[in-house]
Amino acid sequence: MLEKLIKEKLLPYVSKPARYLGNEWNVLTQDWDSSKLRIALAFPDVYEVGMSHLGLKILRESLLSNKNYLVERVFAPWVDLEERMRAYKVPLFSLESWRPLKSFDLIGFTLQYELSFSNVVNMLDLAGIPIRSEERADDDPIIMGGGPCAFNPEPVADFFDLIVIGEGEEVILEIAEAVAFWKEKGKRNRKELLLQLSKYSGVYVPSLYNVEYGNDGIILNIKPKSKEVPKIIKKRIVTDLDSSFFPTRPIVPHMEIVHDRIMLELFRGCTRGCRFCQAGMIYRPVREKKLETLLNQAEELVKSTGYNEIGLTSLSSSDYSKIKELAEQLLDRYGKKGVGVSLPSLRIDNFSLELAKEIQKVRKAGLTFAPEAGTQRLRDVINKGVTEEDVLSTAESAFRAGWSSIKLYFMIGLPTETDEDVIGIADLAQKVYEVGRKVNKENKGSKKQIKITVSVSSFVPKSHTPFQWVPQNTREELKRKQELLKNALPKDRRKIDFNWHDVEVSFLEGVFARGDRRLSRVIERAQQLGCKFDGWTEEFKFQTWMQAFSDCKIDPEPYAYRKREFQELLPWEHIDAGVTKDFLMSEYRKAMRAETTWDCRQGRCTGCGISANLGVVGPRCGGEDLD
Repeated sequence: MLEKLIKEKLLPYVSKPARYLGNEWNVLTQDWDSSKLRIALAFPDVYEVGMSHLGLKILRESLLSNKNYLVERVFAPWVDLEERMRAYKVPLFSLESWRPLKSFDLIGFTLQYELSFSNVVNMLDLAGIPIRSEERADDDPIIMGGGPCAFNPEPVADFFDLIVIGEGEEVILEIAEAVAFWKEKGKRNRKELLLQLSKYSGVYVPSLYNVEYGNDGIILNIKPKSKEVPKIIKKRIVTDLDSSFFPTRPIVPHMEIVHDRIMLELFRGCTRGCRFCQAGMIYRPVREKKLETLLNQAEELVKSTGYNEIGLTSLSSSDYSKIKELAEQLLDRYGKKGVGVSLPSLRIDNFSLELAKEIQKVRKAGLTFAPEAGTQRLRDVINKGVTEEDVLSTAESAFRAGWSSIKLYFMIGLPTETDEDVIGIADLAQKVYEVGRKVNKENKGSKKQIKITVSVSSFVPKSHTPFQWVPQNTREELKRKQELLKNALPKDRRKIDFNWHDVEVSFLEGVFARGDRRLSRVIERAQQLGCKFDGWTEEFKFQTWMQAFSDCKIDPEPYAYRKREFQELLPWEHIDAGVTKDFLMSEYRKAMRAETTWDCRQGRCTGCGISANLGVVGPRCGGEDLD
């Protein structure tokens, strides 16, 4: 009945119906009735975005290793489908079998970015599942979350039964086993199950913790409700990536998605130590895959997908110790078959002319570099570790290798930033453009048009970083800096194009990035008022969000604009990402003095604490063994 309704009344009348068909290449057909546990992996954004997320593919591969588990997917329906679903009273359904989401035993949401929080609530509402954990009965699905935003889970704490802190492909099997056993016993006493799961390493059950606030709104205490519950939740890590789960037969969509290519994960972690970068802190330590593992995985992926591009993915792909050898072997094996190689995340300081020539042999993609700041002083503040000479020499190498278009990413609103730093972005972009023109002149007869794109985002302080204590620039200040930069850049956009982020979006991201669990009711209220797809310009409703804050009598500005003190308890104080607070405070002080910190993979240990804290030592963390 539901399938007939979807086919006849919904899909023929919406844009991109391929988003909801679920019959893609490499999809598995599983038996619903014989499955011991039915799991839905949920991504709170549209299909094209969610299907580009490697973490979702890895979790699916992990769960499918148990033949008793049925695993399906669900994404946020676009507004046109949601409208018809509500009109025809169709609940949110999975892709593979078009079954109501409420009929699953375990639903896992990926929390990839803060502006997807309203979609989480909207998807639960569409599914007919109680939005708050405390309102769910024993026969409701267990709602689980995980991902980078889980490192400050408090703004969405009320919506989840449990939240995974860290890497999920191993712990999700432990959770699934416990839920399957609970289901087998008749799903009795949900609270006992959650208490049991809270004892698993890397599992946070928000309902088992009390948060106390002072009259000024500052947190006084975060403590477990019983002695059985851990005071601190340490993140989970996968120590051996060579033997861990990795999808070599991923689902291939019928429609174009954001990252429509093979994704080959080289390693996890980063030791560069950029002080604004949450990923660089929470994904430590560095763990590389062996070259042999990557070549074997690439061979299986090429055979099973038919893609013509292999994306070498990691936080900084060109930091992989055997990147040149890997690129050469992949191109040698697959280049003649028309399969190219791309490096989505290049470091300015180690990009070589030789590597550039190798990866453009089959297909020339655009190049993107991230100087982040326009002056050397500010690059030292954020510990970027690149100089203007690095930027210009890298650009010259790229232009000489045949590229004519380069994108440069920067941030405004960084700590200690001055107008001189903002104008420095324009100066550096102009210098890169002039380098391109010089190379063009040397190549007589070249008709290539040099094009530089400057993309500027607004800095948002994130948890577990040295800048977690600093205030965000106000919206008015960010708009002023955007205008200052716009006027400093050349007027001819054919030479240097300029893109910038909406400051209201950045403000909301900042509120939730460092928010506490009182914001759960704001998110719930915003969804009731119609907020969803907040990361999409055409759907973002800033004034509606402000109405939600007003209705809940919560002022959002202190969350974004208030400076935190070292001694105060932060909302994520009970979440341990492995890097110590002492290290973060030390890095903050060094930033204020514009002092840099070395990369521990290139020298001695920086003392970030990841080794001692998680029991990982030596080459796995990139530095020397700790004493």
